[in-house]
Amino acid sequence: MKRMAAGCCIALLTSPAAGQSVNDYPTNARVEYVTTCMATNGGTREMLDRCSCAIDRIAEILPYDGYVGAETILRMQQTSGERSSMFKGMAQMNETVATLRRAEAEAEIICF
Repeated sequence: MKRMAAGCCIALLTSPAAGQSVNDYPTNARVEYVTTCMATNGGTREMLDRCSCAIDRIAEILPYDGYVGAETILRMQQTSGERSSMFKGMAQMNETVATLRRAEAEAEIICF
C-alpha cells in the first residue's frame, strides 16, 4: 500500500500538468528577464534572488506564449506609424498586456 501511495505522489509531481506552467519558459527567456531586472535594480546578489523569484511568479500566472505575446505588443506600441496604431487600440491586445502587468505586480509584491 505504501508503494502505491508513493507511486501516485511521484506521478503527480512529475506529470506535465503539475509544473507545466512554471517550466514552459525557456532558460534563455528567464535569463534575459533576470539580467534586465538586475541591471535595472542595482545588479546585486540580492537582486539576483528577487528577480529570479519574479520571473518564477510571472511564469506561474502567465504561460510563455502569453508572455511573448504581451512583450511583442509592448515593443510594437513603442514604434510609430500605422503599424503601431493597431497594437494600441485593440481590446484583446490591451487585455494581453494587462495580464502581464498583473503578473508583474503580483511578482513585485511577493519578491520585492
